[in-house]
Amino acid sequence: MKILVTGGAGFIGSNFIRHILEKYPDYKIINLDSLTYAGNLDSLRDVEEKYGENSPERRYYFIKGDIRDREIVDGLMSKVDTVVHFAAESHVDRSIDNSQEFLSTNVLGTQNLLDLAKKHNIGRFLHISTDEVYGSIRSGFYQETDALTPNSPYSSSKAGADLLVMSYFKTYKFPAIITRTTNNFGPYQHPEKFIPLFITNLIDNREVPIYGYGLNRRDWIYVLDNCVALDAVLHKGREGEIYNIGTNTNELSNIEISSWLAHSLGKPAHLMKFVTDRLGHDFRYGVDVKKINEELDWRHEHALDESLKKTIDWYKENEWWWRNIKEEEFENNYNE
Repeated sequence: MKILVTGGAGFIGSNFIRHILEKYPDYKIINLDSLTYAGNLDSLRDVEEKYGENSPERRYYFIKGDIRDREIVDGLMSKVDTVVHFAAESHVDRSIDNSQEFLSTNVLGTQNLLDLAKKHNIGRFLHISTDEVYGSIRSGFYQETDALTPNSPYSSSKAGADLLVMSYFKTYKFPAIITRTTNNFGPYQHPEKFIPLFITNLIDNREVPIYGYGLNRRDWIYVLDNCVALDAVLHKGREGEIYNIGTNTNELSNIEISSWLAHSLGKPAHLMKFVTDRLGHDFRYGVDVKKINEELDWRHEHALDESLKKTIDWYKENEWWWRNIKEEEFENNYNE
């Protein structure tokens, strides 16, 4: 299989590329990434060394480019048979401040990929979305057939992309599948995000900002579990279907998870600082994962405590990675 991965220098994309190349020795991957602030080739340094340009078994190729660039995407689509589309602007706070880039990248960029994938008769198109497209839910869980009610410019742009993908399946019988995943955490996650921001701030004895009263709740999934789920959908999922990915067991409030991190790092509670709540802050996300459990026989394997400890250890052991990108503008912002 020859796969075009968009946004592969990002958090989930880089972990997915590593997972696929290690598991499937005959697969090749082209990684298309524009290397915005969230894209970091250091996240794939080991992949480049093992499978890249100077490797005797070259199976990994990096191309710097934008998914909105028709010429670049057209050329790459002619070289692959499968697309896994991660590329997106994804930081909620940034979308509130300036939504234009989110709509352009997430909607028009996806439309460009769809058009050119259709032109080149791509065999499978896996579109990576988010549970945020459903909107907030006080209790219970959204199913894949529920209506989309996004509440932020970011989630609205992702919902728009989802609708485009489904329209291509229904209009052209285009071989698309959508996944909607809960909150990921793990190695190589940008330190503007909730868990790595808190870990890295606490390592440095800096305050950690908690929106409102810290009662907003999320279901957390370790990124390696998500990669296995995406692998299952890519190989066994049905075209034209949507698959929710989550745990249904790892739901915590923001204050609970921040307290757990502070305790695990041996840091005092006074470092937790309550700040003004974010505009339109969704209280809780929840997705029903029965479909992927039953159809594809996938379930998460990593317990929350175990995987959080692994994540803390990774950030302790890899300061070379995050200190290079942790800038002042990120230290008081995060997105779950």
